[in-house]
Amino acid sequence: MAQSEEEPERPTPEQERAAARARIEHQQTWVDLQVRQAMERGEFDNLAGAGQPIEGLGGTHDPDWWLKRLVERERIAVLPPALQLRKDDAQLDEHLDTLVSEREARAFVEDFNARVIRARYTPVDGPPLITMPRDVEASIRAWRERQAARRASRRIAATDAARAADSGTPVRRRWWRRAR
Repeated sequence: MAQSEEEPERPTPEQERAAARARIEHQQTWVDLQVRQAMERGEFDNLAGAGQPIEGLGGTHDPDWWLKRLVERERIAVLPPALQLRKDDAQLDEHLDTLVSEREARAFVEDFNARVIRARYTPVDGPPLITMPRDVEASIRAWRERQAARRASRRIAATDAARAADSGTPVRRRWWRRAR
């Protein structure tokens, strides 16, 4: 068989390097062309941070820079378990008031209690745990009372708005009956 019928000739390593260099140069000119066209269209005008120094430039290299920026941007607070439970305990009633059913409220309080108990049996990391589990029935009873008070104030506000719409004058409320 003749060589022409077999495989075509393979390029030499020098030819391969020259071809790679040509591809890179062609790619660079393509990128430059794209940037130039974008500049002509004005896509780089009025960018945020234009004319300002680049943040963190010139400082020492920190391998965890991305994590620190994520924590800062997302406002992630990583607290020791004892402090997180204290914070959750202080905000428990406020969070319960956003729930609409008793089943959800009960599950939330029970979950909080389970986390407190789990933290009690875990070795202490940071400050001591002083948060106590909540009484589920008392928490649900208080939640029901707050729900009823909100419903009553909404009902009063709706009747006042209806009276005002009917009479054309605003209804004056006594200070002890104002909705809170």
